Amino acid sequence: MLEAVIIGSGFGGAITACRLSKKWKNKVLIFERGKRYPMGSFARSPHDMAKNFWTASIPKGHFRFPKKEGDKGTGLFDIRNYPKLDVVLSAGFGGGSLIYANVFLEPPEHIFDKRWPTSCKKETLTPYYKIVKEVMGSRPIPSFENDPRRRVVRTELYESFAKSQHKVSKRANINVFFGNNLKKPTDIGVQEKNKYGAVQTSCTYCAECDIGCNTHSKNTLDLNYLFVAEKKHKLQVRTEHLVSKIIPLNEFGEEDVSETGTYGYRVQYANFSTPIPQFGFVDTKRVVVSAGTLGTTELLLKSKLEYKTLSKISDRLGEQFSGNGDFLSFVARGNKPADPNYGPVITQYTDHNLFENFDPKKAYVLEDASYPVFASYLVEGAIPLIFRLKYIWTKIKEIFKRILDGKIFGSIGFLLSEILKGDISYTSAVLLCMGIDSSNGKMYLDKDNDLQIKWPQKENLPLYDSILETTDQFSKYTDAKFDFPMPTYSWPIRNNVTVHPLGGCVLGTASSNGVCSSDPKSFGQVFGYTNLFVADGSLLPTAVGANPSMTIAALSERVAEAITGIKPNAKLV
Repeated sequence: MLEAVIIGSGFGGAITACRLSKKWKNKVLIFERGKRYPMGSFARSPHDMAKNFWTASIPKGHFRFPKKEGDKGTGLFDIRNYPKLDVVLSAGFGGGSLIYANVFLEPPEHIFDKRWPTSCKKETLTPYYKIVKEVMGSRPIPSFENDPRRRVVRTELYESFAKSQHKVSKRANINVFFGNNLKKPTDIGVQEKNKYGAVQTSCTYCAECDIGCNTHSKNTLDLNYLFVAEKKHKLQVRTEHLVSKIIPLNEFGEEDVSETGTYGYRVQYANFSTPIPQFGFVDTKRVVVSAGTLGTTELLLKSKLEYKTLSKISDRLGEQFSGNGDFLSFVARGNKPADPNYGPVITQYTDHNLFENFDPKKAYVLEDASYPVFASYLVEGAIPLIFRLKYIWTKIKEIFKRILDGKIFGSIGFLLSEILKGDISYTSAVLLCMGIDSSNGKMYLDKDNDLQIKWPQKENLPLYDSILETTDQFSKYTDAKFDFPMPTYSWPIRNNVTVHPLGGCVLGTASSNGVCSSDPKSFGQVFGYTNLFVADGSLLPTAVGANPSMTIAALSERVAEAITGIKPNAKLV
């Protein structure tokens, strides 16, 4: 029997896998539904990108990309659609770290409100923040004084906008590899082994962080925690394996739903790595569920309500869901360069009532965002087509005036230059905001036992409206021709999009106010069961406003410490 099975390889799964496998070498197994992504393997061509979505096991009623012949549907991106909210997830060895924007940001102390147990306040998390920051190599972008190639125009634009608004902009700590020397960065594009032995490339500033870094310049989990766990501590890894059920065992090693984990668990799975999925199970003394907020909550909801194998889980399961206040908007064709195709995806954050002058209804951070060069062709063409036609019409009216003035040939050239003008992308900007939403959503199973989300969009409108106001101010500051929110938020759809789903298995002092224990000795253990733990974003009782990966990582270190009894450090080995 295994000592531990870990389900999922995001921040929670990677951290617990590393810590547990260090204690129990070759006796810990991790299941990951997605694939491995070696250097250079992330999709870039239209052909490969079309197959880059997870469709292998999406509940009925959700948006599905059509499968192509030979496509198993185990791609990197998993897009879920619900009323008033869409969720973007990742599937792969390394979880969300494969597509996140690298930011490691500590939230302010005052966001840890009464919904956070006393044992989980900022003061108790600070030592763990320090550890995960060191492991992940968090640092701001290097200065460009000695290398003009390191200049990120977009950063300077957001900093100048913040100054004009009397706001504070700071360079964000990001998990990007600029070499091992923190004082002197390695030259752009040069490869070297990181401190854990994995080969990485000093950041090439390609702006492709969010679609998978083909140069391994991102400090993703497969290059640190998971790398050490597998190479040094003999972690067993099974990718393209989706866990479907968790069942307690009795003293005879038999399935027994009346048991509470004293004798271990049976973990059933589907293996998608074969042409035809195969099914199997493993037995283990303990389980750590780290399948992400949606994956973990769905698995536990089905185990509680559909399969009734874990029926003693708290009835609070699925509550306190949050989208972390995520909101995306755009401004296009300004009079100031933004150059959004260069540099790490996020480089700075501007405080809007989150860290200072806290306003719980309008607290968020504004972060810059980049996108790959090939996406610029969409920006230049398809996306702003309607807006461009409107713009061209105004120019046509100017042309008629020119013709009346006898400037016929000049007018034709003027029209062509406006139609073919290719600087929309260069002078456009993406505004990425995240903040404090109500954290009052709910995940539940519908009549078909598919996961659904009830999202209280109306009660979060003050936050979204405040963000749109900032978008308008940014548009005016850059003298942009157009500004608009994420297309899905436009009438009549009105759907928010989150890439930071949180909650559902929240920490509490008892099953009456939480799903998992906040007691340091049993931190993350599911109430009603022994040796069944949760370690991922579903533990968070509320939005944190800042990018949540650092808080998820810190909480996961505490879960691992509760299981192993060993205080963590940044050495990993």
